Amino acid sequence: MHTDVWTYREAPRSETTIDPHVDVRGYDVEATDGSIGKVDEATYDVGSSYLVVDTGPWIFGRKVMLPAGVIRSIDETDERVFVNRTKDQIKNSPEFDASMVKDDSYRSQLGSYYGPGGEGHRDWDDPV
Repeated sequence: MHTDVWTYREAPRSETTIDPHVDVRGYDVEATDGSIGKVDEATYDVGSSYLVVDTGPWIFGRKVMLPAGVIRSIDETDERVFVNRTKDQIKNSPEFDASMVKDDSYRSQLGSYYGPGGEGHRDWDDPV
C-alpha cells in the first residue's frame, strides 16, 4: 500500500512499471476523465518528487503541481502520464506558485489536498 504522496508509486502488475528516471517533460497528462495538459517539469528527488503540468487553455494557462504519488502509470511509447485524479480535483487544487515548490508549508498544503482525507484524494483508489 502506497502512503507517501511525494513518492512515485509502484504500478500494479497490470500496468506499466513507473520508471522515475524517464524524462517525462513534454508528455501529455491524462486525468481519469480526460486530458489536462503537458508536463512542464518533473523531479525525481526521493520523498519529494512532483510534476508541474501546464494546463494550457483548459484552465486558462494555469500550471498545477502534482505530487508523484498521484501518477498511476507512464506510457513511454505514446508519451503519456496517467494520473489517478479527476480533472475537477486537479482544477480545484491549491494555486501553483513556482517560488514555493521547496517551501514546507506549501508542500504540506498540497500533500493535505491530494493525500488521504483531502479534497483531491480519490476514496475509491488505494491511499496515496
